[in-house]
Amino acid sequence: MEFKIEQSALKEELGFVQGIVEKKSTIPVLSNILIESVGENTIRIIGTDLDVTIRCEAEAEIIEGGSMCVQARKIFDVVRLLPDGTLHFKKDDNDWVNLKCGQAKYRFAGVSRDQFPEVPVFKSAPLSLPAAIFNHFIVNTSFAITNEQSRFTLSGAKFMIEEGTARMVTTDGYRLAYIDKKIDGLKDESMDSLIPKKALIELVKISRGTGAAVSFGEDQNHIYFEVDNRLLITRKLSGTFPNYDMVIPKDNDKRAEFDSNEMKDAVARVSLMADERTRSVKLKIKENEIEVTAHSSEEGEAVERVDAVYEGPETEIGFNAQYLQDFLSVASSAGAEASETEQETDGEKVMVRETGGSPLISFEFKNSNGQVQMRIAGESDYEYQYVVMPLRI
Repeated sequence: MEFKIEQSALKEELGFVQGIVEKKSTIPVLSNILIESVGENTIRIIGTDLDVTIRCEAEAEIIEGGSMCVQARKIFDVVRLLPDGTLHFKKDDNDWVNLKCGQAKYRFAGVSRDQFPEVPVFKSAPLSLPAAIFNHFIVNTSFAITNEQSRFTLSGAKFMIEEGTARMVTTDGYRLAYIDKKIDGLKDESMDSLIPKKALIELVKISRGTGAAVSFGEDQNHIYFEVDNRLLITRKLSGTFPNYDMVIPKDNDKRAEFDSNEMKDAVARVSLMADERTRSVKLKIKENEIEVTAHSSEEGEAVERVDAVYEGPETEIGFNAQYLQDFLSVASSAGAEASETEQETDGEKVMVRETGGSPLISFEFKNSNGQVQMRIAGESDYEYQYVVMPLRI
């Protein structure tokens, strides 16, 4: 195989593949990517970890058709540091790959195409959602997915389409995030699948800022997402997702409203003094304010007050500080006119939308021990709810 391609085009597509490829795998070939020619002016780049597969295409000048299989990380590190210009790739008979760029020359150790695993055959993607909607669903729910590998059915999001409504639900057993939106174009469609967290994070990356639609479909074992010239294929999670409707409280009769940014900042500062084992903070809800406190017998204590709209009996509720911060971070970035910034959630970097305003949070509860439900106050195009179990204090 031999081809020429612009450095900027190849760097972009290789960047998308990095999140899929296993960096330390018990199957060495999974740290490689497959590059193959498609026609006379396109190359296709494929990376997989056997559960999630990505396929990208880029324009190139094909001198000799064929395929090559090379180390994903190494070729990306080299390409991204090369200057703008044309890159010339050529594969030798022994599977080694030569790269020329101006005065620079590189040789990469390759492996046989036969060693690379067969990827799932692409089925149809008959359904479609604007990328902005899909990304909004993912960013506002993915933080509540468990990181415990043993809890297999909770390690992804339940995604449903029914009666013209798209819905996504996630939970780790201690909290639950729920979002839905009515979509006119999906009135006659239906879907109910568990999508792994890794696939969700990668879907945000390949569709971010495109302004395009995400086309998707499924078969018995896989879900297919297509965005422009990029295809993401993921295995479905098996098992039964918990009955989320039973978790969402129906009788929370007390409500406080507060500014999301003010509470987010107060919790972030106060939690620095929280006990390192429990990471607990206490909210004392009283008329016109919420007192946020944290205490550690070894390090000290902290108290802050946040203005709130509340009329009712004084109530104290304890929380894991991280559970509050995760929700308040995404809620604070809500808004139509926004710029994207990078934010880390559970070790995963995702893009959130920053706005000039700060929405009000409706904080709904019954007593100190029942589930608390939080949502963005006022009308919205989305129905978004966050339910969290309190800590005993």
